[in-house]
Amino acid sequence: MIAVNFKIYENTFGDGVEKLARICKKVSEKTGVKIVPVVSALDVRMVKEKLGMEVWVQNVDEFFEGAKSGSISPIQVKEAGGDGTLLNHSECRKKPGTIKKMLKAWPKSFTLTLCLSSLGQAESWAKNVKPNFIAYEPKNLIGSKDKSVATEKPEIIKKIVKMYPKIPVLVGAGIHSPEDVKVSLKLGAKGILISSYIVKNKNPEEKLMELTKCFIKNK
Repeated sequence: MIAVNFKIYENTFGDGVEKLARICKKVSEKTGVKIVPVVSALDVRMVKEKLGMEVWVQNVDEFFEGAKSGSISPIQVKEAGGDGTLLNHSECRKKPGTIKKMLKAWPKSFTLTLCLSSLGQAESWAKNVKPNFIAYEPKNLIGSKDKSVATEKPEIIKKIVKMYPKIPVLVGAGIHSPEDVKVSLKLGAKGILISSYIVKNKNPEEKLMELTKCFIKNK
């Protein structure tokens, strides 16, 4: 599985988000590898209605309904067509207590990918949390062009996979080559969470095709 975080890069504004999401869908259908676009809450309805594919948002807030201007409600995202969300990304952190409180009222059939930036988080407050996916992304490696979690923290990937035997682990931060994907899968990860290597590339379709080959060979 490949989750592609569109973030709010300028090339995903306006028609850009549909263009990139279509590439994700095309490559997924061609290869059989699941690819999920992770878009802004502003775009989730459009992507769902035009492409009919699984789509996640990049974040939701702890306020599910009520007088909370500017908040992103998990319930509202689901009703807009969103299938899931990232939560606690290093660029949008939440307090452990807030996350636990949110999970008590979590919408049914709304995929939660909990992002962790360290082994310490996994060993402490997150050890009893049961999301649909765990995404391990060391903050200092996010966006790196020459280092990745697979080259710098492979032993942590293995430990986190072992800690969550019943929860699929995605690996992110600095993933920029098929080799990074191969290492992650070999260590037990079920997929990757990736952004700039795809979103900011001049040929995102070509790069996605390269990465999907690692999953096909790993079957």
